[in-house]
Amino acid sequence: MSNKKIASLSISGEITLNLHSLNNEGGEGNQILTRQLTVIDKEGKERTVNGISGDMFKHIHAVYLSQYANENDLPLSTYSKRLDPNRISAEDLLSYFKTSGTKNESSADVIRGIISTCTVCDAHGVLITDKVGTNKSSTNTPRKSTVEFGWTVGIPNKNGTESYIHTKLVSDAGTKGSATSSNEGQNIFHRPANHGAYAFICNIDIYRIGFNDIDRSYSINDEARNNRYKAIIQSLINSLLNPKGAMSSTQKPHITDFKGVIASTYSLTPAPTLSAINEGYRIELESIKKSLNKLGNEVETKNFNSLADLTEILADLSSLEPYKLK
Repeated sequence: MSNKKIASLSISGEITLNLHSLNNEGGEGNQILTRQLTVIDKEGKERTVNGISGDMFKHIHAVYLSQYANENDLPLSTYSKRLDPNRISAEDLLSYFKTSGTKNESSADVIRGIISTCTVCDAHGVLITDKVGTNKSSTNTPRKSTVEFGWTVGIPNKNGTESYIHTKLVSDAGTKGSATSSNEGQNIFHRPANHGAYAFICNIDIYRIGFNDIDRSYSINDEARNNRYKAIIQSLINSLLNPKGAMSSTQKPHITDFKGVIASTYSLTPAPTLSAINEGYRIELESIKKSLNKLGNEVETKNFNSLADLTEILADLSSLEPYKLK
């Protein structure tokens, strides 16, 4: 296994979260509204379930990745270093072109600058909306993400929500009005606590780490790609062990179970995913693997039945080298 070069990786699983409020839709009056989604179950019926946006897990992963990169001296833009969602600025890119002495004439040059300058931008993508220096081709240059998260969606009949009254501790509350402009009075509002089994999916195109999609070459060397791959996997582990979403300061999720399948490929065949909304997803993924391997592909699937299993499998996979396009 140590001689293999991993091209893509996916997780399809069922995670059980209790008493959380990781993602909300906003508020109405003094009521915080939980995120609600509509899905189609296996009988073809519409079901309304709780959900956690893929944006939330992508944000969680990007923060962990930025912290890891900063601690391990991987390159970061000034924006990513301070966790600014804009990720990279034209000034960062101009500084790269000046320091490296490379040209800044095309969109491919801008992508090379993005990849070389910032680990987070390479992994999570970015859109350059401003012109970079005198480069007329730089406006609206996209770097597509290599890390993808789907909605973490409640499995029908396995999730729900309750609402709780929350009050602020105020001394002598009876002598102060509620919701005063000075914020001294009593504030009473209702917030949700969600529970259930959720279908989780994510995918990482490992072969694209450091790859410039425009000029079809790698902008960084093999050692840098290997370091970024390890950083991405470590950050994925951190994101699942300790998801820092909305309201986690007082409603930290109780993660009681996580089971599923990790798929990995060692060629350009994408690692298959299948939602745990389909209760037979494990059996189907195993069948898909066998069919793909009959066609000459190299696909592996590993079942996990706990966070400990998941961590062990990802740790083992992190020792591999990223696949490289010829």
